[in-house]
Amino acid sequence: MEEIRLDTRNFSEEEMKTGERLNRIVFELNHTYSGEPKYNELVNELFKGKIGKNVRINAPISGAAFDRVTIGDDVFINSNCLMMARGGIEIGKGTMIAANVQLISNNHDLYDLMILTLKKVTIGDHAWIGAGATVLPGVTIGSHAVVGAGAVVTKDVPDYAIAVGNPARVIKFLDKEKFSDVK
Repeated sequence: MEEIRLDTRNFSEEEMKTGERLNRIVFELNHTYSGEPKYNELVNELFKGKIGKNVRINAPISGAAFDRVTIGDDVFINSNCLMMARGGIEIGKGTMIAANVQLISNNHDLYDLMILTLKKVTIGDHAWIGAGATVLPGVTIGSHAVVGAGAVVTKDVPDYAIAVGNPARVIKFLDKEKFSDVK
């Protein structure tokens, strides 16, 4: 995956305003009861409508560049999710993300901290990311894959794999034939 470099000293006035607008939406979302119609309006505004049907996101959430996140249908994201999305984050349909998960698609250059290095994070359909897991820039989590609680994912996880640990490693594969949506 190609790395993109972004000098934060060169953000345009429009990019700064967008960032401030998204921060205000996150603040309001994190202080709105999820049962209110306003909550869903804020979620839709935060992700610029790039979310599927039947998506539930539990507050609080934090991060940056939420307008670079795409979420499929039937996704559940539990509380305290950090989405550092400047490099892009794509979450497939039917995925479950537990509490305190960090999805990080940007990092800092080691020699110039004002330079962000960007690599998209991709999570396949029907994946399950366990509580407190961290997914680092450029990683792809396959469809029907499971990432164990507290794992730090530094490399791709194949379809149907279970990955655990720090750094995460694949410990087994699930039986593809047992999934009702796979034929």
